[in-house]
Order: sequence, then C-alpha cells, then structure tokens
Amino acid sequence: MQKRPRVVVSLGASVDGKVALTRDALLMQQPSSQLWASMTPPAEDSVAIDVIDLVRQQYGCNAVLEGSGSLVTDDEIPDELPPYDGDEAELYCDFLPPDITGQPSPPHMWFTVVDSRGRVRWTEKHQDWDALVLVARSTPAAYLAYLRRERICYLVVGEQRVDLKQGLAAMSEKLDVRCVLSCAGGGLNGALLRAGLIDELHLALAPALVGGLGTPSIMDGAPLGVGEPSTRLQLLSVQSDAGGTVRLHYVVPEEASSGGSERGITKM
Repeated sequence: MQKRPRVVVSLGASVDGKVALTRDALLMQQPSSQLWASMTPPAEDSVAIDVIDLVRQQYGCNAVLEGSGSLVTDDEIPDELPPYDGDEAELYCDFLPPDITGQPSPPHMWFTVVDSRGRVRWTEKHQDWDALVLVARSTPAAYLAYLRRERICYLVVGEQRVDLKQGLAAMSEKLDVRCVLSCAGGGLNGALLRAGLIDELHLALAPALVGGLGTPSIMDGAPLGVGEPSTRLQLLSVQSDAGGTVRLHYVVPEEASSGGSERGITKM
C-alpha cells in the first residue's frame, strides 16, 4: 500500500452540525463571515486554539486542504480562460517547478485545493504559502495552462474526478507532505470519511443553531450503504468556556481507518 500523510480535520460548527449559514453563502465573504463569527460569544476562558500551529508542532504538518466549493459557489461563473492550442499531453503531467517545491517545509506550507473542474482563479500570494491544486485528467486543458502561466503547482491524480487517496499519496511521495490539515466543507470532508482517510477531528461547536435542509454540515456526501457501519471515534479531550463554546478532539482508532503509516476511493 502507498504511504499517505496523516489527515487531521478541523472544523467550527453550530450545535446542529452546520458549517455554513446557507449553501450559497461563502464564509470567506461578508456578511457571512461576520455573522458566523458572532455565533461564538467572547469568553475570558476561551477554548479557541490555533490548530494549524498545533499540528505543525505535533506532526510537522505542511499542507492545508480545501475544496473548491470553499472558494467558489456552485452558481458562480469563473472568468473565461483563453483556449490552449499547444500540445495538451504535456499539460497532463504534474507541474512542480523545483524553485517552488524546493523550499524547506515547514515553515513553508501548501494551500491545497481539490479542483477537477478548474473553477478557482488565483489572485493572492503568501510569503510562506504556495498554492497546490489537485486536478484530474478531465480538467480542462485551458485551466492547466493557466496554472502553468501563473506558476501554480498541480498534481494530476484521477481520471474523471480527483482521487483523494492517490492525491494524498502523491503529496507524500513528491512533496514530502507528512500531515494534512483539512479545513474544508462537508462535501470534501465527507469524501475523506468515505475513503477512510481521516485520522483526527478537532471540532469547535458554537452555542447556536442554524438549521436548514441542505445547509452544509460537518460531513456531507454519499450516505452509508444499508448495513454499513459508522466510523467510530475515540474522544481525547473536551473543553468548554463561559461563552458556551465546546471544543472536542477525537482520534479515529487505527482499525476504523485505513491504517497507520501505510494508510491506504472516493473521488472529488
């Protein structure tokens, strides 16, 4: 079996497990971000922690994982890209320029996005972060050409959709990624769950209810099959503060996941 990084999921949610206010409102944009923040009352004994810093110290984490849906809504039409008229075959090889991939990690981090449809347009850069896109052989050639022009790294992992298991294994093998922190929404986290790729869960529950049929939750995606068991969790810690926020930390027992350092298909 191929080695893969440790996968830690970190989420903030309402008590009813919602990770957004509505399906079409991105939490990275106003007014949703302000409304979401207001669900967590300030408290002198706040249980808030920097999970990225924690997993960096514990596991040498050097990659964050997001789904394209965290950056682009389903009904948003991205800017049109010019058609590519060159040799498309070369585009469907991994794009990993040595001057980018050779940086020491940490402190260098990968901001990794699953985007087989080629919807995200990249407008920001960060000193200690570089973008990494997981794409598939079905991803439009024009988008891969755009990523190359912008010098954004990508891995081709999957045929019609991104193969998450293959993508994580490639991140380990080609970029020495030892731990991935998923801050994604319910769709991608649900896909990780069904593929048996989650090792830990940090969950901060705000003292609020959102409700709404179809509103994204902690784990969305494909339902369990008839007679298929749920994924068992082992509680490591629970903390609460005077404002009513509860922080939970779980680990997935090794026998309930795809196993240890040799872990190893859900596609996105």
